[in-house]
Amino acid sequence: MKNVTILVDVQNIYYTTRQAYGRRFDYNAFWQQITHDRQVVKAIAYAVDRGDEKQRQFQNILRAIGFEVKLKPYIQRADGSSKGDWDVGITLDAMEYGPDSDILVLASGDGDFDLLAQKLDAKYHTQVEVYGVPMLTANSLVNAATKFYPIKENLLLK
Repeated sequence: MKNVTILVDVQNIYYTTRQAYGRRFDYNAFWQQITHDRQVVKAIAYAVDRGDEKQRQFQNILRAIGFEVKLKPYIQRADGSSKGDWDVGITLDAMEYGPDSDILVLASGDGDFDLLAQKLDAKYHTQVEVYGVPMLTANSLVNAATKFYPIKENLLLK
């Protein structure tokens, strides 16, 4: 049985599935697919905390599935722009847990993670499986991944 670490960029997955399909990601189906015949080392979902009750309920669902949920406060700037990405946090956790894993599953389409995927493979021989919406996942990340799994119908809520 292979060891797997699972890291989910919740905001990226939410916005890309909504933009491409007008639907939400099915975290239960995702969990079943990626944990089949695998031992979970660590599973973390990275989200932005807006203090919203529906978000808290969603975060509790993620915890019930098996994810640790890491939250970062949502920051609204004076100019109207907002900030709340987890790129550095995801990278740090990937470098901490990736070397102890045969496989690191990354759910994100963010091209900033291409160097991370390359480093995990080259230095630690950790396979990196990327799940992302095909038309909204950076080609550099797809190319850096050991395997790319497109988020399609089977990973979307009805």
